[in-house]
Amino acid sequence: MRIHHLNCGCMCPVGGRLWDGVSRGLTGQLVCHCLLVETDSGLVLVDTGFGSQDVERPYDRLSPFFIHTNRIQLEHRYTALEQVRSRGFSPRDVRHIVLTHLDFDHAGGLEDFPEARVHVLQPEVDVAEIRRGFINRRRYRPEQWDEVHDWRFYEGGGRWFGFDAVRDLDGLPPEILMVPLPGHTYGHAGVAIDTPDGWLLNAGDAYFYRHEMDPEPRCTPGLAAYQRLMEMDRPTRLRNQDRLRALANDRRSNVRIFCSHDPIELEALARLNTGWQPF
Repeated sequence: MRIHHLNCGCMCPVGGRLWDGVSRGLTGQLVCHCLLVETDSGLVLVDTGFGSQDVERPYDRLSPFFIHTNRIQLEHRYTALEQVRSRGFSPRDVRHIVLTHLDFDHAGGLEDFPEARVHVLQPEVDVAEIRRGFINRRRYRPEQWDEVHDWRFYEGGGRWFGFDAVRDLDGLPPEILMVPLPGHTYGHAGVAIDTPDGWLLNAGDAYFYRHEMDPEPRCTPGLAAYQRLMEMDRPTRLRNQDRLRALANDRRSNVRIFCSHDPIELEALARLNTGWQPF
């Protein structure tokens, strides 16, 4: 099983290092960190970032509020479709897509992979169908997934490093697990992959900034405010951050954790792949 770390979306909000902690100019740089996993069951994508139709018809598929607030860089080179092709694969080789959640910057590329089965937690589907409130009407974009027909929805499961309701997934190897991490959304999940070097846990949007996993956590003002704006359940989100932080700092666990939008985390992991190119 080989894992590719992809940047499937670039966002450059005004504020520079107040967002990402490192930029020196007027704007920051946030990524959409997705995974492409080569398995015996075919290719597996973990999240899809923005899709080709988002690039071509952004105002038909995305909220103007988020297009301009996040300053989304709408370029084909950032789509999972182009990155899969650039690695010599066909989009039809992608047989499964595992979603941390259905936000616009995670599910935009679903329709670029028509042969894929899409895996998501049932509570996420439930809240995405209702879309109640200002943020939910803009974060959940049914236009991004209304042509998807092969869905698998999950509830319940076993335990994994103290986390409950962890699930293996229909048609996927047992090395890939879905780990419920609600708070950012009610059906938000992480995706854990058992590798020869230990577990790799994509925590999605359970946190946004690398130093939130430090023993003494800190976050940039921009990302702290954005997390508050987007959270559905603050106490649960913070409780899950505490649990992730404890796991990240437990050397006995051999679990490496990363989130979806931190560019430094992406670069560190992607450099482990042959042929990494800066975004």
